[in-house]
Amino acid sequence: MRYEILGPLRVTRDGEEYSLSAHKTEILFAVLLVRANQVVSADQLLTELWDGELPHRACAGLYVYISQLRKFLTRIGKSKSPIQTRSPGYLLNVGPEEFDLFQFQRAVMRGRRQTEAGQAAEGARSLEEGLALWRGMPLGGLRGGPIVRGFAIWLEEARLECIELLVKAQFLEGRHAEVVTRLYSLIADYPLRESFYQMLMLALYRSNRPADALRVYQQARARIIEEIGLEPSRAMRDLHQAILLDDAELARVLP
Repeated sequence: MRYEILGPLRVTRDGEEYSLSAHKTEILFAVLLVRANQVVSADQLLTELWDGELPHRACAGLYVYISQLRKFLTRIGKSKSPIQTRSPGYLLNVGPEEFDLFQFQRAVMRGRRQTEAGQAAEGARSLEEGLALWRGMPLGGLRGGPIVRGFAIWLEEARLECIELLVKAQFLEGRHAEVVTRLYSLIADYPLRESFYQMLMLALYRSNRPADALRVYQQARARIIEEIGLEPSRAMRDLHQAILLDDAELARVLP
């Protein structure tokens, strides 16, 4: 059995996919997975399920949803329910090979370690393996309480960090031209993330396209000023100046 949250929440087993149709039970499942192998208190679960507006029989409702989730997991193939009652709440036991999130985190750690050790090609492969696990928006955009919302934000940031690490590994390999298309796409999706602009400027410069690199800076500056009323960061301004001066150090700088 395998739990998957790097996209719509689902369980897979022997090539079959299983998902929950009941919204509250799905939220409960998401919270227990987000806090896999940790106790989540009943109060926290109640907050996630009703986001602070508890109905009269909220505790009874929680017991019903726990029971439904246990039945769902045992029906798929667990001989014993992985959900344990632990004061002051519940814990979902998840093995190291049973969760796509754990696999993603291991791939990122491995890729970072390989890249830092000078094994850029191996690092890039590991990071690409991690990104290949993503099927869409974390948890399929499931809306819950503060735990689920905070986790979704953190997980998206972890994905973007993985992409940045991958681009750095590809820079070390000298694959500057290859990253240009991906970075243009990322900027369209994340127009205020300066790191992507800086990477694109450097990739274009190293692809013998300094005019395009300077054009990217002007477009980024206009967008940032329009959106938040501030100039780009000093790092970005310094990169722009270095490209204007055709600074020889740019041949060695990493994004």
